[in-house]
Amino acid sequence: MTNAAQVTGLLLAAGGGRRLGGRPKALLPHRGRPLVENAVRVLREGGCGTVYVVLGAAAEEVRARADLAGCVLIDNPDWSEGMGSSLRAGLEALVEAAAEDGQAGGGRAALVSLVDQPGIGAAAVARVLAAHRSGDSLAAASYDGKRGHPVLFGAERWADIAASATGDRGARAYLKAHGAEIDLVECGDVAEPYDIDTEADLSRLQ
Repeated sequence: MTNAAQVTGLLLAAGGGRRLGGRPKALLPHRGRPLVENAVRVLREGGCGTVYVVLGAAAEEVRARADLAGCVLIDNPDWSEGMGSSLRAGLEALVEAAAEDGQAGGGRAALVSLVDQPGIGAAAVARVLAAHRSGDSLAAASYDGKRGHPVLFGAERWADIAASATGDRGARAYLKAHGAEIDLVECGDVAEPYDIDTEADLSRLQ
C-alpha cells in the first residue's frame, strides 16, 4: 500500500512571466494571495508529505511576500533557461536529501506540479499520488487521454530525469523515451490543465 508520506511534492515556481510583462508567476494574485501559496496548498491537500518549491524570478520577493512555511525552498539561478533547469534543480536537491538520510531514495517518489496551473486541484494530485507503487514508479495525469501534470517520478528515476532535463522541455524527452512505462491517470473529470501564460489567461485567476 502506498505511503503518501514517501511522496514529496515538487513545485516548479521559478518562471518570470515573460508573456505577462515580466510578472513572476509565483506572485500573481489568486484568491487574495500569491499564486504559489495555492499550488503548495493543493499539493499538501492532495497528500504529499513534504513540499519542495523551486524559486527563480524575484526569488527574494517571493520569499518575503508568500507564506511558504514548512516548505523546502530551492533557488534556481538558471531559471531563465526554462523549466528544465528548475526540474533539474529540484530533483538534484531531492537526490542530495535522500543521500543525506542514508536511504538513497528508497521507495520514495516526487510529484511534480507547475505553479501556473490553478485549474489542477487536490483531487488530481491525490489520484496521481495513488499510482505510487515503488521507487521505479512513473505516472502522470491525463486529460481526455493526453498526458499532463502532475507527474510522479519514483526515486530510482530522479538522476536520469535530471540529466535529461534541458531548456523549456522539462522531462518531456525522458517521458517520450519511457512512454510505455507511464501509468496514465485520467483526471479530466476533476481538473482543467490550462496554463496562466498570457494577459488573457489572467481572467482565470480569482
